[in-house]
Amino acid sequence: MTSTKYIGMDVHKESISIAVRNAAGKIVMECVIETKASMVLQFFDGLRGDLHVTFEEGTSAAWLYDLLKPHVRKLVVCDPRKNTSMREGNQSDKIDARRLAELLRLNHLHAVYHGEHGLRSLKELVRSYLTITKDLGRVMSRVKAIYRSWAIPCSGKQVYALRHRAEWLGKITEPGVRRRAEFYYQQLDALRTVRQQVRRELLAEGKKHPAWKRLCRIPAIGPIRSAVLLGILQTPHRFRSKRQLWTYSGFGIVTQSSADHRRVDGQLERVKKQGSIRGLNRNCNHDLKNLFKGAAVVAASKPGPLQEFYSALLSRGHATGDGATDLGQKDCHHCINRVEERSVLRSPTSETTNSLSVWGSLALHHWGFLWRWPAGSRDTLVRERVSAE
Repeated sequence: MTSTKYIGMDVHKESISIAVRNAAGKIVMECVIETKASMVLQFFDGLRGDLHVTFEEGTSAAWLYDLLKPHVRKLVVCDPRKNTSMREGNQSDKIDARRLAELLRLNHLHAVYHGEHGLRSLKELVRSYLTITKDLGRVMSRVKAIYRSWAIPCSGKQVYALRHRAEWLGKITEPGVRRRAEFYYQQLDALRTVRQQVRRELLAEGKKHPAWKRLCRIPAIGPIRSAVLLGILQTPHRFRSKRQLWTYSGFGIVTQSSADHRRVDGQLERVKKQGSIRGLNRNCNHDLKNLFKGAAVVAASKPGPLQEFYSALLSRGHATGDGATDLGQKDCHHCINRVEERSVLRSPTSETTNSLSVWGSLALHHWGFLWRWPAGSRDTLVRERVSAE
């Protein structure tokens, strides 16, 4: 009988429910401990054998991963969205811990990546930058919403400028609404200051990593996007294949079929599967996907294959009465959304469908770079020229 123990932990703010199974799947120990580092380490010091531990991704996952990694044989932080069996039947802390231990023993868990400690500072700065940027966008929308609610035209960016602020506030005649706009402007100024500070620290931290310089060589991927890309992906070796990397980045296409073969002239032939871009929203990283979409907009504004592609789409939209003729920044965002969300712009046949979406394929071929898995070292990023198909 092997000495391997499978430990499931249901982690909460104040307590952790633990269930321990042996190699045969039998429960050998159950307990509830306080969510403290000393209590967790004391519990694991009393166990013997090869310890395999799992718990779900959550607020305390990073802290608990760093705490337990040196003390166990295998540690899996699982994705709770993919544990469908956890939502069946009765649920409690004790039952959830038992189920996690059993799924770990059967190897039925989907792991969430928790590695690359050398990029922890960059990862946290990227999170701060993205969060503050989203908050800044929300405040800017609230400012314009005030003027629109009082039928005051406010197109463009002049409404946010500090030197024109008194002029815009003077257009609001209601004192209470004007005071509300002043509060939003104060919040806007504070977020802009914090964002600039985080931006400087993000660039300084990104320059410390050799991969940042290589990512900056990619056209339309600037210093900020390179740092954000490195902080989100960390390393391509966390994926088993390039196809998983493309799907995570929003470049893949979900293929589905009800039958893979059909009978033609007495012979079985394989059916070409239909692709769907809409299904990617459940599997991709939205921050990473928005990063590549923004880079595609920058690349489309310059002469090259992408500009011709977007110009053709805009001309097609104008012919049907729902597009624009010139290629501005606003029109590029509109075009990307239509390519991704409206299937009428995609070819109805599946002969030309490949593993990349329409704009993703053109963007990758235009940039001319892809990460590949080098045979010698797994700690460096190597770029590879992609030949256009």
